[in-house]
Amino acid sequence: KEAGVTGFIAKPLFKSTLFYGLKPYAEDVLGGKERREKPAAAERVVLKGRRILLAEDNEINWEIANELLSALGLELDGQICLEKFSRSPVNYYDAILMDVRMPVMNGYEATAAIRALDRKDASLPVIAMTADAFAEDVKKCLDSGMNAHTAKPINLEETLSLLKRFIL
Repeated sequence: KEAGVTGFIAKPLFKSTLFYGLKPYAEDVLGGKERREKPAAAERVVLKGRRILLAEDNEINWEIANELLSALGLELDGQICLEKFSRSPVNYYDAILMDVRMPVMNGYEATAAIRALDRKDASLPVIAMTADAFAEDVKKCLDSGMNAHTAKPINLEETLSLLKRFIL
């Protein structure tokens, strides 16, 4: 920031990364809503203490999401999603953030397996978090039983908005 840098886009470059990286500046130029650096204090408090299961096979992505969401008071757990959910007490988790591309069981399969479990909380919110951001990708996530879709890299404001919408 001291050097005048106002944003950062990581490699590899995905269309969704470029879209979300440039979106705040496009809104500023086109006269859209005012860009916010951090979620408002009220948004941070409302989700404090909620338990989120994060299915993410990339260690760096998991650490980034954990740092961002934990700083807002969310309790994150994750990586082996189906196993952790299956072994947790009923209603332990409030939502799942599901990566779609995982090596052993992809997000579509994991969501189907969670939905098929004989548990009262098997219908908890599952939100896809993936670099696949085309309309057909969103449709595939919704058709597989996920409740919503958000593109990577993590857009904190959008992720919080989705969590609030499905949890509260």
